[in-house]
Amino acid sequence: MAGNTVWFAHGKESGPRGVKIQALARVAESRGWKVVSPDYSSTMDPEERVKMLIEEFRPGEGKVVLAGSSMGGYVSMAASERIRPDALFLMAPAVGIPGYSRKDPNPVAPRTVIVHGLGDEIVPPDGVVAFSRRHRTELHLVEAGHDLREAIPFLEFVFGKLLDEVSGCKPGGRIVPFI
Repeated sequence: MAGNTVWFAHGKESGPRGVKIQALARVAESRGWKVVSPDYSSTMDPEERVKMLIEEFRPGEGKVVLAGSSMGGYVSMAASERIRPDALFLMAPAVGIPGYSRKDPNPVAPRTVIVHGLGDEIVPPDGVVAFSRRHRTELHLVEAGHDLREAIPFLEFVFGKLLDEVSGCKPGGRIVPFI
């Protein structure tokens, strides 16, 4: 796992140390992953944020996961075309909404996981479901709003599972869902 890195891209109005990023950073660090969370708050332009991520990105020796929320999900996907990460983890990604030059960004990674809130009024779930179908991504719909705060334990679980899969770790036991 040496050298594995998660690059976080925060949402339009949040920051590099938001609640979700802090929670997921703990998950990554507990597995030995390095965490990079740049501050994109100097611009509200999604394409400028994509350029900033690509310019700041430095490939390491290990695996790379790009993770983003809302506008950060869009930024991670758009940057994936150049960075070619091992996986994408997208939370309420800004797809199919006005103000973004790429109406249907292409997630370029062997594995893409999306978690989206059914109560999201900023990025409607129907558009994300259609996006997920078109791009054949893994999609989890949860009872939550756009910020997904109600789903942080679930985000931690799914994110940890993704990191384990990307790094080649096999779970020690069978995962049993809560009913």
